Parts: sequence; C-alpha cells; structure tokens
Amino acid sequence: MRHSTKLKPLFYGVLLLFTSYSYASEMQLSSPDLNKNGFTDQFIYNQFGCQGKNLSPSIEWNNVPKEAKSLALTMYDPDAPTGSGWWHWTVINIPVDATALKQSAGNNIDLLPKGSQQVRNDFGTANYGGPCPPENSNHRYQFTLYALDIDNINVDDKTTPALVGFIINSHQIAKASITFNYGR
Repeated sequence: MRHSTKLKPLFYGVLLLFTSYSYASEMQLSSPDLNKNGFTDQFIYNQFGCQGKNLSPSIEWNNVPKEAKSLALTMYDPDAPTGSGWWHWTVINIPVDATALKQSAGNNIDLLPKGSQQVRNDFGTANYGGPCPPENSNHRYQFTLYALDIDNINVDDKTTPALVGFIINSHQIAKASITFNYGR
C-alpha cells in the first residue's frame, strides 16, 4: 500500500501534464475574405472559361509553435480531374513572426512578408491561380499552413509543386487547414 500512496502524486502529475498538453493552443488558419462570401469573382481565375480578377485572398493565422523556423502555405484542389489534384498557390520561407498574407500578396510580391517566396503552381506560374473548376462541378480548395523545422526551402523556377510538397511534409511540425468550395 505504501508504494501506491507514493505513486499517486506522480500519477496525478503525469495526468495533469497530458491534460495540459491536449488543451495547448493549436495553430489556426482563417481567411477574412473567404469567410464572408466564399470565392467571389474577385478571387476566381481569369482563363479556361472563368472570368474573375484572380486576386489572392487574405489569409491569417495564429498559435505558430515556438520551435518553428519557417512557414509555408499551400492552396490545393484535390478534386481536379488530373488524377493528382491541382496546386493553385504555394508560398514558402514565410518568417515565423508573420501572421498573415494580405489580399493580392499572391499577385504582388511586394505584399508578401519579407523573405517569402512563391513557387510555380500547376498553371506554370509562380503566383496565385484562383479556382476555375470544369463547368457543372463543385471543387474543394484547401488552404494549409505548415510550421516547419527548417528556415529555408531552396527552390528554383523549375521546381515542381510536388517536390515542394514533399519537402514541406518532410519538415512539418504542425499544420492547420481550411477548405472552401467553389462550383460553376
């Protein structure tokens, strides 16, 4: 019986530690622009039969883990009829002290946090490419913010989105996602 009495404080201490850990703040992601009305013409691609302004929406986040050395943001359509989805936007090397990407940052590099870099998307350009699903279809567009254990991803203009995705997933320590649908 003496042993169980001595172990009680240890047991409760471990229980408290795990309870505190499970309630720790998780990284969160939001889009003030898309939360209001979803993908309006302002954010829709302007080719392939779509007629939008192709501006990137504002994206905000909080609760980045302290051990993160950089951030990366992706916008991905898993429903694209390609067999492998469609990468619409990738921003890497985002400083950990940044808390947002401003509206149009995907179209104007001067609006990106200093040091950030856009990577070639599946449209073949290193910028934001808005939704434009085939007619009579509704697609999901997933924005994911990754906290990484490396401070820099080295890429060039020929680096594919798939390779960047591999590097991101190999170095993620946390991630947060939001999904918005768009159909036409």
